[in-house]
Amino acid sequence: MTENHTNREVLNQEPNSDARLMATLIYVLSFFTTFLAPLIIWLIKREDSAFVDRAGKNYFNFLISYVIWFIISGILMLIIIGFVLFPIVAILNFIFTIVAAVKAYNGEDYLPPLSIRFFK
Repeated sequence: MTENHTNREVLNQEPNSDARLMATLIYVLSFFTTFLAPLIIWLIKREDSAFVDRAGKNYFNFLISYVIWFIISGILMLIIIGFVLFPIVAILNFIFTIVAAVKAYNGEDYLPPLSIRFFK
């Protein structure tokens, strides 16, 4: 059996409750610690679970993407439209963080909309 085949089998397995909890905590703790707690969880648990590794990558893709959207909205405040976009991006960030936490708890792989895949 090749290493690639083995990795695909592991990715197709249903995540256990510990992996689902850690993936959920990546998103929930982001409300309190921005990126620090999610980074620690991801770095510690990514070797133990492919699901936590994917959730961590998805979270950081989401975080970096929305920072970019916030910066663009901030720049667009110079031409007034940013005053409309900034709160919309903030609301979407809040909503999609909750949705991602629920999906992680249910064992689903989820990358929120408007996220760019920096980590694959």
